[in-house]
Amino acid sequence: QVQLVESGGGLVQAGGSLRLSCAASGRSFSSYTMGWFRQAPGKEREFVAVIFWSGGMTLYADSVKGRFTISRDNTKNTVYLQMNSLKPEDTAVYYCAAKSFGGNLRPSGYDYWGQGTQVTVSS
Repeated sequence: QVQLVESGGGLVQAGGSLRLSCAASGRSFSSYTMGWFRQAPGKEREFVAVIFWSGGMTLYADSVKGRFTISRDNTKNTVYLQMNSLKPEDTAVYYCAAKSFGGNLRPSGYDYWGQGTQVTVSS
């Protein structure tokens, strides 16, 4: 069992930056693929970024590529999402998710979810 707790959300002006953190409890964090997803009001949850358990390969949604960076610190059981050049359309609740020895770009590919953290970007 893994528990995930996100933090770092808030209100920021367009062009600004935020860093989200997701702290995981439990053992074997390094064996989990970690993903970030977001959900805006009235929209489906969508993929943002993923960092795979093996080799640390990363993938990004086209909408955030070049602006967001996902990283992990296995010694701290934490995954991060550095968000730069934020736009109003990035406004959403951001969720981290975990999948043991797997993971993909779909929410259904993950077993554990955090409670979410609100990111609001003003124009």
